[in-house]
Amino acid sequence: MAGPLASMKVLDFSTLLPGPYATMLLADMGAEILRIEAPDRPDLVKVMPPFDGKFSTASSYLGRGKQILPLNLKQEGSVEKVKELVKEYDIVIEQFRPGVMERLGIGYETLKAINPGLIYCAITGYGQTGPYKDRAGHDINYLAIAGVASHSGRADSGPPPMGIQIADVAGGSHHAVMGILAAVVHRQQTGEGQFVDVSMTDAAFALNGMAGAAALAGGQPQNPESGMLNGGTFYDYYQTRDGRWLSVGSLEPQFSARLCDTLGLSDMKSLTLSQKPEDQQALKTAIKEKIAARTFVEWQEIFAEVDACVEPVLTIEEAAEHPQLQARGMVMEKDRGDGVRQRQLGVPIRFA
Repeated sequence: MAGPLASMKVLDFSTLLPGPYATMLLADMGAEILRIEAPDRPDLVKVMPPFDGKFSTASSYLGRGKQILPLNLKQEGSVEKVKELVKEYDIVIEQFRPGVMERLGIGYETLKAINPGLIYCAITGYGQTGPYKDRAGHDINYLAIAGVASHSGRADSGPPPMGIQIADVAGGSHHAVMGILAAVVHRQQTGEGQFVDVSMTDAAFALNGMAGAAALAGGQPQNPESGMLNGGTFYDYYQTRDGRWLSVGSLEPQFSARLCDTLGLSDMKSLTLSQKPEDQQALKTAIKEKIAARTFVEWQEIFAEVDACVEPVLTIEEAAEHPQLQARGMVMEKDRGDGVRQRQLGVPIRFA
């Protein structure tokens, strides 16, 4: 594929979601990806429903733009094959627990001796060091340990299972891509390779962002529905008469004023700026009652003409048909694996 990363050649040993999503992003930007697949140990994503024809939809999506090399790393000759490939594919990404690649005979130090400019990225749940480095985990566990789950959801029901894999993708995949590209720049400047250690728990902890700053430097405990952005103010979701939802993000004065005027709550504008929890709760109750009085479609039509940071909560199918995402080409057709075109999520980064 053409793209700004067309000179990059990546050897991908990863399975499941974090690594494959990272290498898909690199492939979308033009990198050549050769994925090593064990014939005797199929990636679980390949058997995960639903299916389009004989292909798992997740596998077709994550596998786009990649070449596949079936290779059992425990069979004679496989290690030698990898060592030969590393002379040309000078970026490696893997997702095994620490020490696995070393036991197979293709760890970082071994491959670095063959290609000193090698960039080697390891994505793990807890990183290459620390007491949890060998511990199993999943997205929900990383978010829990990183503190993200503790201030998400509702005060009376606790943290929700997230609709997307935040630690896996925003934590593992995205930080792997950033780390790899930073290492490429370093190599261009110095000729040196790099070992990139990406912990999904570390990355999820860093994603706490503003809440983390408030807790660590401001001494403010972060709990569900206690902050400006997690349900402690009128910045929230509200249910319509027919059971659908609207998102209200009208934080700035000009937007909150338009929100109140549109809802017939002009007398409550001053409350939008209040720091008092009781004022925010009074405002939320009033907004809730107003929005519950009309249907989802009615509110869509009303706020379509009002610039107040109020938008409908859409399903994925509805989002795919939204004129903004359509205009941005965020639904594309790609080969699912057998020459048949399949609708897939598009590429979110654009280059001139």
